[in-house]
Amino acid sequence: MTEHEFERRVVDTGKELYRLLGDGKPPAFKKDYWSGRMMEWAVRDETFKVQMFRFVDVYPYLKTSPEVAQHLKEYFGDADHMLPAALGRRLLTLSPDSITARITARLVGRNIRSMASQFIAGESARDALRDLRRIRRDGAAFTVALLGEAAVSELEADDYAQRYLETLQTLEQDREDWEPLGNHRLDWGVAPPVNVSVKATALYSQLRPVAHGHSIAAAKSRLAPILRQAIKQESFLHFDMEHRELKNLTLAIYRSILEDPEFQGYAHTGIAIQAYLHDTLEDLRELLDWSLQRGQPLTVRLIKGAYWDQEVIHARQHGWPLPVFTDKAETDANFEAAARLIFEHEAPVRLACGSHNIRSIACVRELSRLHPEKVVEYQALHGMAEPVKKALVTAGYPTRMYTPAGDLLPGMAYLVRRLLENTSNESFLLHSFGQGESPEHLLRDPARLIERRRETDAPQSGFRNEPLLDWSLTENRDSFADALGGLSLPKNAPLFIGGADVPAAAEIRSVDPAQPSETVALVAAASLEQADEAVSAAREAFEEWRNVHAAQRAEVLFRAAAAMRERRLELAALQVREVGKARGEADADVCEAIDFLEFYGREMLRLAPPRELGDVPGENSRLVFEPRGVVAVIAPWNFPLAISTGMTAAALVTGNTVVYKPAEESVGVGAALCGVLRKAGVPPGVFNFLPGDGALIGGRLVEHPDVSLIAFTGSKEVGLGIVERCSQVPAGAREVKKVIAEMGGKNAIIIDTDADFDVAVRDVVYSAFGYQGQKCSACSRLILPDAIHDAFLERLLPAVKSIPLGPSSDPASYVGPVVSAEAQAKINRYIEIGKQEARLVLLRKPPATTGCSVPIAVFTGVRPEHRLAQEEIFGPVLSVIRVRDYDEALEVAVDVPFALTGGVFSRSPVNIEKARRRFRVGNLYVNRGSTGALVERHPFGGFRLSGLGTKAGGTEYLKEFMTMRTLTENTLRRGFAPPSE
Repeated sequence: MTEHEFERRVVDTGKELYRLLGDGKPPAFKKDYWSGRMMEWAVRDETFKVQMFRFVDVYPYLKTSPEVAQHLKEYFGDADHMLPAALGRRLLTLSPDSITARITARLVGRNIRSMASQFIAGESARDALRDLRRIRRDGAAFTVALLGEAAVSELEADDYAQRYLETLQTLEQDREDWEPLGNHRLDWGVAPPVNVSVKATALYSQLRPVAHGHSIAAAKSRLAPILRQAIKQESFLHFDMEHRELKNLTLAIYRSILEDPEFQGYAHTGIAIQAYLHDTLEDLRELLDWSLQRGQPLTVRLIKGAYWDQEVIHARQHGWPLPVFTDKAETDANFEAAARLIFEHEAPVRLACGSHNIRSIACVRELSRLHPEKVVEYQALHGMAEPVKKALVTAGYPTRMYTPAGDLLPGMAYLVRRLLENTSNESFLLHSFGQGESPEHLLRDPARLIERRRETDAPQSGFRNEPLLDWSLTENRDSFADALGGLSLPKNAPLFIGGADVPAAAEIRSVDPAQPSETVALVAAASLEQADEAVSAAREAFEEWRNVHAAQRAEVLFRAAAAMRERRLELAALQVREVGKARGEADADVCEAIDFLEFYGREMLRLAPPRELGDVPGENSRLVFEPRGVVAVIAPWNFPLAISTGMTAAALVTGNTVVYKPAEESVGVGAALCGVLRKAGVPPGVFNFLPGDGALIGGRLVEHPDVSLIAFTGSKEVGLGIVERCSQVPAGAREVKKVIAEMGGKNAIIIDTDADFDVAVRDVVYSAFGYQGQKCSACSRLILPDAIHDAFLERLLPAVKSIPLGPSSDPASYVGPVVSAEAQAKINRYIEIGKQEARLVLLRKPPATTGCSVPIAVFTGVRPEHRLAQEEIFGPVLSVIRVRDYDEALEVAVDVPFALTGGVFSRSPVNIEKARRRFRVGNLYVNRGSTGALVERHPFGGFRLSGLGTKAGGTEYLKEFMTMRTLTENTLRRGFAPPSE
């Protein structure tokens, strides 16, 4: 058959299906006045659509009618002209506590629940039986999907696993009463009537691509009993596909479970493949080849994909290539290409065509006629495509409905996705029924409609954040493992002064925190005399370096960035060993270092040209920036490359010379930075590497009369000592030392009563315990209003109990050892203090073999005045403070000496605005964790005792390293002045 003939048959089949559809409309557009009007408005007005979906999303968390009324006012206050009387336009002018507001709020809530019931069959499989029986009476089959985006703890994962088992058993018990679909025990002679869809994220709470092998094993341990039950009762088990980040992991779990001898060969399993992804065909070929090689029957549910917006946003935030097609025709064409691949491959694979698009369905139908040996069924979403389902059943197509069951709360994310699909400008249902386009128009071949102009992220000539490693890619995981295994330890390095290697009489030894007996680096330790030599070398090099053109200085930074990219994996692997960072944290540190180099280089190019001041004839006045002199960079160990690079790069590019003293715990990383800058061509004396004893060498640099500026990041105690010593100007001194100091924090996260707990729990756990809490931005205080205190802890504590502990070299480890025995002892002392002040509700002891590890500790009953709530601990210790309400939470949040970072989880626009006004910290994060600042996007730094108000990674930071001069010339000569330029 020619392509022309095939295309004609596809169009004819599509027209026949349209004839069977008639003029039916999807329920979302006609079920009742309220939901129908809501959909129509959402299609017409993007702003209203966003607000409506935000309200639908938060609704399940609102416990009372006044709360509902208040959120309606906050979300629709600027859109009251759009609201009908049915929704309560007057509500927006009334007090949320009024009788009218309460009645209207209850009406709105009832309408939302009604709208949800269109898509969600019941709270459980048993509750859904009435709808499931009706689906079968109507001539279709179903698959039951339990709602819930992800388990945040192993307790929840256990519950999901049990619910899957109960669902299988409930459906098996009920199926004797079902109408047969065909004259066989199996539907259409091939498909078990009991069909359940599972999600990988429900089976293991710590599912992470970076821990690929560990995640597979953990998910399989819960999956095995479910699959065993399905086999016992001859039921079908299907794997849903979620975000692309978990796609490869989900495929690997599926293949791995079916490779187990107990399960291999079972014919009634399947997995979803999403056609909107660029790598769909590659994944599908691998799956089909695997099926053929092993003789493993399976079903591929081919779908377009439900996470398009999220995938685009996620990729752009991470600087990754867009993983999805941005032209709908490309997705449709890819769908047809994938279907053709399944039909033409020899593997024992069935196709489940998961689409409401009549063109896609007609194409699959005609392909099935060309390949009658292949089994195919057609799937649609419960509540979204009733006319499509009826047409398919009438035409005799084997039809299955994807039918969700679950509580409204975990089901809300699913509901919002369905609403987005119904109102998208690309929605096939909208084009077919809402906008009434002709069948001929809708049945066009998508391959001929593909736009030649594909949307891509256009190359930027300016700054872009360095993309983090995508751990879902096998090559990234393998490359990092190779880099970690290939480290040659210990690292050795001399001092570097005046452009030459300089030996020293003593050495600094850094160790692996997980194995303190193993040396990571042996680096020369400077003496006081050598510290003076380094300052002298920097002083001598200053005059020449300050006069180097800014573009040439910036070029040194750009070359250093390129050198870091070449050594990226090595530099990250070194941090895993030397300071106990997990893979993701170590990679992020290197990326931030590269960002500082690239960003500060470009910023210097922006600041370098003189600024013209005023605009009057006869006068030329300019503002110029000039370097200060010798800068002593005193760096911390917790971000050993990023912060060291940031302070050093800022000093160098502004024309200063640098004496760099790394922390003793991270001298190996400090030596690596020295190597990068040497390769970049820093002139002799401009950068000097001076590791040494903190008090001895740091003290000499702080007091040295030839040092003009101290750039310091570290503890409050040391930072305040530096400020005090620099404020004392000795006799004969010619300048007051400038101090740039970032000194830590006591950061709080507030959970509002309407917060999304799924998001908040995960982000609090990461903010508090990521990198063992050894970040100045880490969440140390969790502030919970009384109304949700117990409910939030009920989810948080099991989540904390679920995170894996172990050495940082193990990719499965979430929390590893702290940096040193000294840090270990200090944290343990604070845990003992906490036992006296508050109630210890969780203490997770680490494995005995992980060196400098400490327990994870969570305390409740902490009062704002307790030491636990006031002093920086710098470890995995979380203090939970109970308050009356949100306003008191804001008061408590700022009642500490620090002001570095803070977080608020709230979906109330009013309360978010309150936080912006009253939660005064250097970096305030709303609905995300308190850590993870990115260069340019989140300029970082605090005030009070957290620092001196400078913002690293921001547009103003370089000015801290320079002085400003005003150059004014009177150009008037005997009544004549040259014209202004």
